Amino acid sequence: MASEPTAPDRLLAVLADAADAVVEALAVTADWGPTGGRPGEHHSDVAADAAAVTVLAAAGLGVLSEESGSVGVDRPVVVVVDPLDGSTNASRGIGWWATSLCAVDAVGPLASLVVDLRHGTRWTATRGGGARRDGEAIAPSGCRSIGDAIVGLNGVPAGHGGWAQYRALGAAALDLCAVADGTLDGYLDCTTDELGVWDYLGASLVLAEAGAPVVDARGRDLCVLDHAARRIPVAGAGPELVAALTALHPGGPS
Repeated sequence: MASEPTAPDRLLAVLADAADAVVEALAVTADWGPTGGRPGEHHSDVAADAAAVTVLAAAGLGVLSEESGSVGVDRPVVVVVDPLDGSTNASRGIGWWATSLCAVDAVGPLASLVVDLRHGTRWTATRGGGARRDGEAIAPSGCRSIGDAIVGLNGVPAGHGGWAQYRALGAAALDLCAVADGTLDGYLDCTTDELGVWDYLGASLVLAEAGAPVVDARGRDLCVLDHAARRIPVAGAGPELVAALTALHPGGPS
């Protein structure tokens, strides 16, 4: 077995290899529609998962994948992977879908990569090393007021939250990275305990290293290596906006 590549730069290289393998696998996948098996599973999900897991396993890393579950989660480094975030978008030709990978050690998220598979944009982050989009350092927009904010949503809100505008784009990893780089001002998951750790963890490190707070609406730890766990991520350009968005969720603080 290969030794675990624990240095953040080495981990980023492995994550990039896994993402490249996903791109190659999808290029020869003819059917991107539902498999008819697990609800929400597409043939493209299965192909992307096999490609990513093969690379990660060969590097000696543990894996927690949306599609194939958990293998080797007792290893020093475990990669949380969503091989194809936004697979419904991808199957319908809506150009907002991604691969998200986050390497986690005993301390927490250590290195992450989120790749916009439609446009090729790559967000990277390492713990204590900052966040980048296509190699350039990023920062959130600085928006503080929800009344001025362009907010990304997952699910259907109970009503208008007082934001300036909203977008429901359909791929949480990309939506959250868009908050990190200032494309969006905030993000609110309007569902209750529907998103798995693979949906948000890669982007959560990008957010943290860019200086944009991200929380669970119920105050729980977002980094959990449990395939069954679900969370309610909320992110914003600053703590004031995160607090205002969290207050809008029925499961959050009043």
